[in-house]
Amino acid sequence: MNRNLRVWVEGTIIAAMAMALSFIPLDIGPSLSISLGQIPITVFALRRGWKPGIFAAALWGLLHFPAGKVYYLAVSQVLIEYPIAFAFAGFAGVAAVKLHQAMQAGDDKKARLAIVQGTLSGAGARYFWHFVAGVIFWGAYAVWGMSPFVYSLVTNGISGLATALVSLFVALLIYQTNPNLYLPNERP
Repeated sequence: MNRNLRVWVEGTIIAAMAMALSFIPLDIGPSLSISLGQIPITVFALRRGWKPGIFAAALWGLLHFPAGKVYYLAVSQVLIEYPIAFAFAGFAGVAAVKLHQAMQAGDDKKARLAIVQGTLSGAGARYFWHFVAGVIFWGAYAVWGMSPFVYSLVTNGISGLATALVSLFVALLIYQTNPNLYLPNERP
């Protein structure tokens, strides 16, 4: 199997794994949750880079449709919150080159820093789009007369931060126990 096809197949499997993890209920309140699917997307993006990361993450977002896990208010809201927001989770891969270089140089501290940067970049980029959709579409559901901006900032901020912290913990644990998962070694 050629290298490009291998990467895309791996990304498809990762997207399916992320979707499977999405079925584990980790709600931390009404409209607040931890998204475990972010973990395999983050590891894959740090392994393969941002382009394959965006592909796998966008596919994960699209898998919400046949799985019946789409919350629909408007077509534009669905587009922002599923294909777009989820695709941006793949931006964890912006730190992939830095991670690979640090690992090859044996610089454990820089490698961990790259994992932190990548994880926070992916989770932050994804939840930025959820925040935007929250302000535009979900603000009408704000409690206690809260402004849509504050409501979306709080709900999406808590969910995004919780997801980022859980993803970061697992990504660093994977690095500690099996760092080779981050290296895109190809076998002939």
